[in-house]
Order: sequence, then C-alpha cells, then structure tokens
Amino acid sequence: MMHAQEKKIQILNAEQTYKNQVKYPGAIVLNGNVKVSHNGATLDCSKALFYQNKNILHAYGDVFVNQGDTITQKSEYTNYNGNTQKIISWGDVVLKDPSMRLETDTLHFDRVTQQLTYDCHAKITDDNNELNSKNGIYSTTEKKFTATTNVVVHNPENKLESNHLDYYTETGHTYFYGPSTITTEQSVAKAKKGFYDTNLGISRLTEDAQIFYGNRIIEGDSIYSDKEKGFASSTGNIVMTDTINETIIKGGYAEFFRFKDSVFVVKKALAISTAEVDSLFIHGDTLLITGKSEERIIRAYHRVKFFKTDLRGKCDSLHTNQKTGITKMFKHPVIWSGENQITGDSIHLSSNLETNKLDSLFIKRNAFIIQKDSAGFSQIKGKNMYGKFVDNQLSSLLTKGNGEVINYARDEDGILIAILKMICSNILFNLEDNSIQTIQFLMKPEGKTYPPLDFPTELKFLKGFVWREPEKPLTKEDIFIDEPVILENNYK
Repeated sequence: MMHAQEKKIQILNAEQTYKNQVKYPGAIVLNGNVKVSHNGATLDCSKALFYQNKNILHAYGDVFVNQGDTITQKSEYTNYNGNTQKIISWGDVVLKDPSMRLETDTLHFDRVTQQLTYDCHAKITDDNNELNSKNGIYSTTEKKFTATTNVVVHNPENKLESNHLDYYTETGHTYFYGPSTITTEQSVAKAKKGFYDTNLGISRLTEDAQIFYGNRIIEGDSIYSDKEKGFASSTGNIVMTDTINETIIKGGYAEFFRFKDSVFVVKKALAISTAEVDSLFIHGDTLLITGKSEERIIRAYHRVKFFKTDLRGKCDSLHTNQKTGITKMFKHPVIWSGENQITGDSIHLSSNLETNKLDSLFIKRNAFIIQKDSAGFSQIKGKNMYGKFVDNQLSSLLTKGNGEVINYARDEDGILIAILKMICSNILFNLEDNSIQTIQFLMKPEGKTYPPLDFPTELKFLKGFVWREPEKPLTKEDIFIDEPVILENNYK
C-alpha cells in the first residue's frame, strides 16, 4: 500500500499546459479537457493546478472522478492528495456506486480506507430508500452508512428517524442507537436501540421500546414486529394499553396479531380493567384477548384469580365477552362478594354495559353460598342460583331446585335470636348490606327454626360445605400466589 501511495499523479490530457509562478507558484496549470490518473482512478475537469513536487492536484469545473468503473463522482471543485489518496470535493457533489447515490455540498473521500465523510447534510438514495442526515460516514466496501444528527430513512411506506444509525445500502438493514422512531401506515414504533429491515418492515426494538397501533400501545424490554404479517411479540416487563376499552395487559411475554386483533400473554399475565374507579385485576398462567374493541373476548387459563375491592374470585379458567358483558368461570370457581363466598360447577357474572357494574349472577349446578357468622356459617345451597346486584352487592338471590338454607338470624342489635334450617325446592332471598333480610319459600318447605342453644351440632353444615377463605386474595398482589384449592370441609 505504501508503494502504491508513492506513485505520482499522471497527466493523460490537457489542451494547454503552462506555469505562472507569480499567480500559481509551484504549480503546473492544466486547461481544457484535463484528464489525470492515479492508482486505478481517473479525474476529468475543465482546469487544474498540479503541484508535481507535492503530488497534489486542485481541479475546477465539471470535475468527474472514476474509480475502477465502480465509483463515480461529480463536483464543481476537488482537491486530491496523491500521497495520502484523500479527496476533498465541494459544490453540488454527486457520488455513485453500484448500490447508492450520494448528494451533498462537501465530501471527503479516503481512497485507502474507502470511506466517505460528510458534515453538511447529504441525501443518499438506493433502490428502496432515501437517507438524509447532517453528518455521516460511508464505507464503500461494507456498503454501510454511519449517519448522525437529524437522520431520516424513508420510502413511500416507512420512515425511520434517529440521530445515530448504521444503514446498509444493499440490504436496507438499519441498526440505530439512541431515541428513534419508525412510522408506517399501521403503527408508530419508538426505542433507544434496535434493528429495522426497511425492505421487509421487520424490527427488533430494545431499551424503552414502544409500538403504537391505533388505540393500543405495546411496551416491553424488547419488541419484535413484522409489518406484513401484522405480528408483534414483546419480551420482559410488557405493558399493553387499550385506550378505548380502558384495559392494561401486563406479563413477561406477549404476542400481538393485528389482523386478528388478538393478544396472547404468559409469565405473570395480568389484565387490568380501568373502566371504573375501582380497577379489576385478572391473573392467569395464560391470557388470550381476541376481537375488535366492540366485540372483545378475554380468556384466562389455569390458576386464575381476580381482585377488585368489592369482588374477589378464583377458578381454573375464565371467559369474558365485553360485547355481552358476561363473564364465565369454570372448574372449582369461587367468588367472594362482600361477606359472601359463592361456589358452583360454573359461575356466570353479567355486567351492565353502560355502567360496567355487576348486574346479575348465575351459578350453574351445585350452587353454594356461605357467609361466616361469629356463631357458625349461614349457608344457601341449590341446584342452580340466580342473583341480582345493586352497587356491586348482592340484593336478591333465587335458588331453583333442591334448595337448602341454614341462616343465623340476628336482631337489630346484632344478637343471635334463632337458627333456621330448611329444605325447599325454590327459595327467594332478599339481602341488604350482605345480610339476609327476608326469605320466601316458594314451594312447600321442610325444617324448623331452632333457638341458638338447641341447634344440633350435626346439622351445622350442609352437604358439600367447603370454606375456601384461605384462598381469597386480600390484595391485588395476592392474585399471583397459587393457593391450593380446598375441596373438602375444613371445619369438621
């Protein structure tokens, strides 16, 4: 390389050659159709000053440089040092290689390292994109731009904005460092570090990564996105916010399918409904949210728990239809509403679509409601039960089929006055402040009312009694604790 750098610039053509030591001391003046060569490159211009001893050429007017028929450059002025093989060009500079076109006002070209440098803004175009930046370095061997300050890479479908990135002209791949934004017709993505394939619309974002899809915001430690497939996955501390449905989804890993409008979440998966002042928190091993905003369905699978100040629950799987306002709980479901423990083979909750408050309750098969009294447990049992809520508290309850009740009755001063034990197919209960106020036996009842001291011990539990209070989440953090399901009477 040093031997190559010692070669002198060769004059190939000039219509006029002379010296003027007064005006151009030490220079040979070349005029008209000037052509010189050096180390595999040629330079054409209208006029040049050639400092032969220093091996330096100053070229003026319609300067054209051709390096190996792969890199060409036009400019108004060029200074070339044959010893260092460094070129400085200015004035409407246009440089081309097989993969791109660069336009700027001033350009530095190091032929030894094959690097171009600019610091006064440049526009680079290739087959797919246009890049603009204030400063930059281009490696002709790697086909790579390192662009800084006000960088924009765009085509009709995508735009990437950053202050520092690497861009490869042959592949359209970009690696950005520092706060950056990717804008497409479908989304806006932001991150402090990441990769973006401008041709395929694929990105990997890290450090404060965010993607905005209309009314949804996805955040995470890292986010992968494929524009054509409408797919995104997020890993680590993911947060998905739905501003229309007023829900927040959290977890350790999530997948979002834009065309199906669905989300899959695992690893401490959590759904938060913020539609009311008292937010609802739902946790399960897996969350699946599908459907457009007006028809959204939330499914939670395995070790499901939910928490609300006035409502707690647990089951193995949960299904919520936001269009109908119905939530269904399956496999050992339990709800704690006020002081009431509610269980059955499955439980259906209906909400008012306008107020988002609980409206009604359906317990399907083996319905059982328990309320702890200081003297024992009030219990309601039946084949099925139907309940109504007022201000998220049970106000009435209808037991249909195989109805049974144990009720600890107290007077206005809270003194226990009687214990009722009855059997009746259908029973209607009216409640106030979570306490039974009236009981209507709709068919022929059997049983009796006992003075408290005469109530037989063997009658204090209805068949199927299970007290599951130890499983109840006391705080929203408790929904992540996997308490084992209690299936047998633990008060015998």
